[in-house]
Amino acid sequence: GRSFGASVEEKMGAYKYVEELWKKKQCDVLRYLMRIRAWQYRQQTKIRRCTQPTRHDKAHKLGYKAKEGFCIFRTAVRRGGRKRPNGKGIVYGKPKHQGINHLKFK
Repeated sequence: GRSFGASVEEKMGAYKYVEELWKKKQCDVLRYLMRIRAWQYRQQTKIRRCTQPTRHDKAHKLGYKAKEGFCIFRTAVRRGGRKRPNGKGIVYGKPKHQGINHLKFK
C-alpha cells in the first residue's frame, strides 16, 4: 500500500486535500482560520442559515447535495454542563445540594 504524503508526485484530489488539512487542526493555517471563524460566528445571530457548508468533504459524506431542498444552519451551543431548572432560582435543602450550574448529565 501507499503511505500518505510519502512522495511529492502523489496525486490528491481537492476533497482528499481538504480532509487531510482538517486532520491537522494544530497547524498554523487551520488554527488561524478557526480563530477568525470563531470570532465571525460570535458576531452573528445564534441560529443562522448558511449558503454553503463550511466543510464540503464532510457534508457530502453525511449526504449533503447542493440542490433544492437542502439547507444548512449553524447554531451556537452554550458552554458548560446541564443547568438545573429552578423556579425563581430558589433551591431548598442542604448547601451540598444547592448547585445550579455545575451539574453533570446522568
